[in-house]
Amino acid sequence: MRMNVRIARQREIWYNADERVAERMQKQQDLTTGSIWRKMVAFAVPIFFGNLFQQLYNTVDALIVGNLEGQEALAAVSSSGTMIFLIVGFFSGIFIGAGVVIARYYGAKDVERVEKAMHTDVAFGIAAGLILTIVGVLLTPALLRIIDTPEDVMPNSVAYFRMYFFGAMGMVLYNVCVGIMQAMGDSKHPLYSLIFSSVVNVMLDLLFVGKMGMGVSGAALATVISQSLSAMMCLWRLMRKSPILLRLREIRFHREMLEEILRMGIPSGIQNSIIALANIVVQSNINGFGKAAMAGCGSYSKIEGFAFLPVTCFAMALSTFISQNLGAKQYGRAKQGAAFGTICGVLMAWAIGVAFFLFAPRLIAMFNGDPDVLAYGVRQARTASLFYGLLAFSHCAAGILRGAGKSTVPMFVMLACWCIIRITYITVAMRFFPYIQTIFWAYPITWTQSSVVFSVYLWRSDWLHAFERAGMQRFG
Repeated sequence: MRMNVRIARQREIWYNADERVAERMQKQQDLTTGSIWRKMVAFAVPIFFGNLFQQLYNTVDALIVGNLEGQEALAAVSSSGTMIFLIVGFFSGIFIGAGVVIARYYGAKDVERVEKAMHTDVAFGIAAGLILTIVGVLLTPALLRIIDTPEDVMPNSVAYFRMYFFGAMGMVLYNVCVGIMQAMGDSKHPLYSLIFSSVVNVMLDLLFVGKMGMGVSGAALATVISQSLSAMMCLWRLMRKSPILLRLREIRFHREMLEEILRMGIPSGIQNSIIALANIVVQSNINGFGKAAMAGCGSYSKIEGFAFLPVTCFAMALSTFISQNLGAKQYGRAKQGAAFGTICGVLMAWAIGVAFFLFAPRLIAMFNGDPDVLAYGVRQARTASLFYGLLAFSHCAAGILRGAGKSTVPMFVMLACWCIIRITYITVAMRFFPYIQTIFWAYPITWTQSSVVFSVYLWRSDWLHAFERAGMQRFG
């Protein structure tokens, strides 16, 4: 009886009994009503710019370090990114799953479950931040040897890696808060915090690396401070201005909600880890070609991160859009939104890929002007960039399926195409064609395969009613 009274009271609050709550809700993006393309674009654009500024963190580090400290330092910053993503990627996937759960209950206007999911998500984020700090700091040398980091690059890589993971808590809590805010339709305020912290990051990079001569440790410290500021700003927003407020005293694990978040999030975490594992194999093979190849390919990966932003923003928008609309049982709207978001993501990715192909020499040269570094980076760019549309389709399809509660499907597709096939291809092909170009082709080949698999699955499956079939739709 008590629980029923509480739920009734919370639903009353949701339906405008509290004017302050109602006012905050009206400022959010309710993706279950209104023009599909306007709502999705309005939601996706701040995500795009937010990811743009987030990408600036590592890119500014690489630009400043590469121009002021040289090839060895640039190689250290660039090669460390692959291992960082492997460690962080699993937990990031959990937060993606939490966002899907929150968005679904938010779309269904189930206040109690939104609150439980929010506080459980933050509790999990605190635990994850502690684990990442301990693992990242203690196991740094062993982790870098796994990817065959050359000895002349190892000291800088260890310094960057350890300093980065000293600030893991700020990085994790920022991602937790952003996931919660976006699940409730707020993609603007994460952008505002990132703009501020990105400016701080640039200023601190110039101070620590340029003026104080701290090298890669200074670049990592600048990133740590900037990310911590972002986390603090987002936490303040959730505790003061969110439609459903985060309360520090209620941060704890709710067992049934934790199980649901893990059920949705673990496949996404495994998917991220799978991609990172395959990329470690790729990075290990690239490292075998020397520090010029490491620096050149690392420079390419920084630019690819920017080129990939349109894909990321629509894939993330699709997950939230699909979750909210399926939570509200707006099936036709969900299907139309899936088509619109995918088409936009693919077309934008192909346009950017063509531009990258044409201007690759100038873009790579921004990081390091050495002819060997430039040659490696341009060669990788001109092998992969024209296939970005296929990469976009795969990520948009994965976003749709995660939003529909089918997070295990992208996991298995990525495991098969982006891990097993990619690693097998490199292992076999490099024996017969031991050239770096052979490694570069691993990406377009596996992007094509995953796109075909996703196309067939989306065409033949009834993903719109996944929640009902799984017995997860418990509203009313």
